[in-house]
Amino acid sequence: MEMVKEKEAKSSAALKDAFGYSNDMSAPHIEKVVVNTGVGSMNDKRRVELTVERLAKITGQRPAQRGAKKSIASFKVREGDIVGYATTLRGERMYAFLDKLIHIALPRTRDFKGIKRTAVDSMGNLTIGIKEHTIFPETSDEDLKDVFGLSVTIVTTAGSKKEALAFFEYLGIPFVKEA
Repeated sequence: MEMVKEKEAKSSAALKDAFGYSNDMSAPHIEKVVVNTGVGSMNDKRRVELTVERLAKITGQRPAQRGAKKSIASFKVREGDIVGYATTLRGERMYAFLDKLIHIALPRTRDFKGIKRTAVDSMGNLTIGIKEHTIFPETSDEDLKDVFGLSVTIVTTAGSKKEALAFFEYLGIPFVKEA
């Protein structure tokens, strides 16, 4: 099994012919991976601490707090209230997380058929929504009442959606098979 970091290093030569890159540095590469989770305006401190602890175990890095951008009276949220947590991964932690996501976590997802190609945006970034954090091996399955979802965004230097799709397929991201 080839790791994501090794595949990314070889991708510039493989994609050079397809897209006519004159330089290896003009080929797409991964800049960062951002992992987000929302906690809403929860008053249950224990559940918020549990979410932060599990997100730190999954990513290998302590998440940062994210505040509400504006007040919404019907949700009883004020501007600046903590509504989520985010972790930005770069370097070795990023590659370790991607390997774990592609080779271990996604295949453990219930009824997983692949990631839709529409998950890649026009700027060349891939956003994956994960409904249950329990697909990661670091989480214990004994506390199934506190299951939360994640969003994982893989940010690349790809210039278009077409380049990004080719790059992600070369990396081994499991996309839905076209009929």
